[in-house]
Amino acid sequence: MSSQSLKPRRSSTAIDPFATPAVYYGDHHDRKHARARTYSAVVETHAVDGRNTTSIAENAGFKGRRISHDEVSAQPRRFLVQVEPTLKTLLAREDSDNNYQITIDDKGPKVISLGTLGSNAHNKFDVRGTYMLSNLLQELTLAQDYGRKTIVLDEARLNENPVNRLTRLIQFSFWDGLTRRIDGTNIEKVGRDPKDWTDDPRPRIYVPKGAPEQIEYYQRIRDEHPEMRLDVVELPETWDDKYVRDLNEKPGLLAIAMEDWVDPVTKKRDLRGLPFVVPGGRFNELYGWDSYMESLGLLENDRPELVEAMVKHFIFCIRHYGKILNANRTYYLCRSQPPFLTDMTLRVYERIKHREDALDFLREAILAAIKEYYTVWMASPRLDKKTGLSRYRPGGIGVPPETEASHFEHVLTPYAQKHNMTFKEFVRAYNYQEVEEPELDAYFLHDRAVRESGHDTSYRLEKVAADLACVDVNALLYKYEVDIGRVIRNYFGDKLPLPKEFCGEGMTEGHVETSAVWERRARDRRKRVDKYLWDEEAGMYFDYNTALEQRTGYESATTFWPMWSGLATPRQANVLVTRALPKFEVFGGLVSGTEKSRGKVGLERPNRQWDYPYGWAPQQILAWVGLQRYGYEAEAQRLAYRWCFMVTKAFVDFNGVVVEKYDVTRLKDPHKVEAEYGNQGSDFKGLPREGFGWVNASYIYGMTLLSAHQKRALGALTTWDTFEQAMADLGML
Repeated sequence: MSSQSLKPRRSSTAIDPFATPAVYYGDHHDRKHARARTYSAVVETHAVDGRNTTSIAENAGFKGRRISHDEVSAQPRRFLVQVEPTLKTLLAREDSDNNYQITIDDKGPKVISLGTLGSNAHNKFDVRGTYMLSNLLQELTLAQDYGRKTIVLDEARLNENPVNRLTRLIQFSFWDGLTRRIDGTNIEKVGRDPKDWTDDPRPRIYVPKGAPEQIEYYQRIRDEHPEMRLDVVELPETWDDKYVRDLNEKPGLLAIAMEDWVDPVTKKRDLRGLPFVVPGGRFNELYGWDSYMESLGLLENDRPELVEAMVKHFIFCIRHYGKILNANRTYYLCRSQPPFLTDMTLRVYERIKHREDALDFLREAILAAIKEYYTVWMASPRLDKKTGLSRYRPGGIGVPPETEASHFEHVLTPYAQKHNMTFKEFVRAYNYQEVEEPELDAYFLHDRAVRESGHDTSYRLEKVAADLACVDVNALLYKYEVDIGRVIRNYFGDKLPLPKEFCGEGMTEGHVETSAVWERRARDRRKRVDKYLWDEEAGMYFDYNTALEQRTGYESATTFWPMWSGLATPRQANVLVTRALPKFEVFGGLVSGTEKSRGKVGLERPNRQWDYPYGWAPQQILAWVGLQRYGYEAEAQRLAYRWCFMVTKAFVDFNGVVVEKYDVTRLKDPHKVEAEYGNQGSDFKGLPREGFGWVNASYIYGMTLLSAHQKRALGALTTWDTFEQAMADLGML
């Protein structure tokens, strides 16, 4: 008998054990056929016997996670599971802290018996360990979502290699869970601002005057659905800080890009919101630099259409609001975020350049970036004329409205007492400039600047942010200058005229941009950064205080951003790697800042989330890319491994958790972050549905840096130090 004939026959009705939930637990055309051939009297299910014995994980070079006492089976094991009773038993036995998760903190027996499919559930098999039990909880929760009473569950879905599982969830579940559109189908929900603390909260959308088709569209939605109480407001062509402040009495959503669309049912043409990806599950707004970081993972997961749509949203924002917004809410009209548009655009263009409209997309995005460069970052108040460098310095009046005034109670109360006012009375009087408090003005100027930086909050920036020519923003603007010059030279014949719609204050319609000007700007910025931000003695870049005219000396992971953008010289890159990197590298990757620079923390001086000991995905990604740019592949791999190990370990031990930020010095439970706003992404029931945007992206992107051998070690939860020692022992380092 040939070896081929020994292979089990695969049923045509078999479902991939790693299929998406919609396929695995949803309805299937072949379900009745499958039941008739197997166990129709016992179970309502789509799955059947006759699986291929080689799992996807094994094909990828990974072995299943097997407990030592498990019996060896010639066939992949499959269970016949009653969803509700099994879920109830599992939680009662294993979820000792009653948070609807199964983690290493729970004190249960860490074992449950499931009946095998082949025996019609008479023979039992023990499922053991936190990881498999938490995966069982997740699968049962999914089955419940799809209304399933009884399921056939592949063991491969429970003992799946954790690297494969997390990668699969991000690609096929998390991104979809984070994808949003804004249009008439959901404006009632997303148009209602959760931070609307007025007496009459209602859905409200502000539409720019230059988008009449959207004004007409939302007015029609309002008229067709009066029960929504949708308020549609047309923004004026220009506004000032006082106008934006007054909008706080009626906060709302800012319209973003839409597309022409034909309803497949009615065949009528209409508008539909372009999709975008939000940072976390609780958000409904388009955020600035979160979107760039997410785009790196989306492109690796072959989702260029989503990234292209987000670039189009940013083009819309620059055209109509003058900048890429912190997010598209009215109280962000004066505030931007770290600029990444040119790099994001070029990455999309590389994926769509075969299309006829690709060059038009590139032209429009670069024109938008040029307008943003001139009118936001190289204009007052962000430009410091003496150094020629840029700062985070947004406009605004009063207390930042997206934060409840009570958040600043410790700051505002003494002033309220000074003026013999109640707290609420003083906040209103101050916001409307009925009282003058210059010290308070300075405090909130810096507070807004911290928020524009995306690093809210950090002792690096507190009470000084608006005066700092930061390393990060100037490294990013250098990348703008290089990218814009290269695009003009390589794609537009070294001449790019400025159309009216992309001309802001101080710009001239028809002016022709050339590459030489932009390349000269890049060279000039490098000289200025070297003069003001580079510290030869320390071997790293520091922010420069334009008011005090001195470098701050605060050690921040943003010191590696000039490597990402190519601003650093090869010699400076070498100095950063040899002298700065050891200060920031810890168990889980890069820490945001050093403990020395942060200083002592306690009740009177609490920790800030962008300081030691916390690490964030953007700092990791930009450092990896920067190290690769200068040829430090081994260092990039090591840092990526450390970060991805930490994320994987928390994912395995804590019910699939993927969160906004991590304590990168903490070995056991790095996702438990107590600073300031806590952590986003850990408060879920049963299973994670979105992860967190830029951490998802960092994991997907980080995997592209690792070798197959490193991925296998990561799947076996091998720490970097153990892996490195093993490689050294084998003479492979």
